[in-house]
Amino acid sequence: MANSLYETDYEQWLENQAIALKERNPDSLDWDNLLELLEMGNPKDLVESNLVILIAHLLKLYVQSDAPDWMTLSWYRSIDEHRNRILKSKSKYKSISKFLPSAIENAYLDARKLAIKESKLADGRKVKLRDQSEYPSSCPFSLEQILDDDWYPKN
Repeated sequence: MANSLYETDYEQWLENQAIALKERNPDSLDWDNLLELLEMGNPKDLVESNLVILIAHLLKLYVQSDAPDWMTLSWYRSIDEHRNRILKSKSKYKSISKFLPSAIENAYLDARKLAIKESKLADGRKVKLRDQSEYPSSCPFSLEQILDDDWYPKN
């Protein structure tokens, strides 16, 4: 039962495991999945970390639409890789879907900072330096766009 609950309702599984630990009830613990979780880390943190990179590269495509192909190619690859990671987490941990809207909001400011910082590093490489004000203060992309394998800004 613990394995199926782990896959279908992560929050409930986590709550059950916390209760079993508090009650020092080793027979109620889902040892295999607990070990995997401890080794892997919090899946929500992993998703948010992937969102920062994904949104930063979406932002760079959005703001730096005139960037040369040699730059944008790596952005496209990164977008695809991080989307894939998020979608895998979403299918493995059903609770991630409920978490994604707030995760995007939390990740956006870090993603914006990263996109601005990386654009400054590209200054002088035939890339126009953009003003910070060109990067929207709130996420201009919907959840559906962010996770859509076939969507890219200005494509």
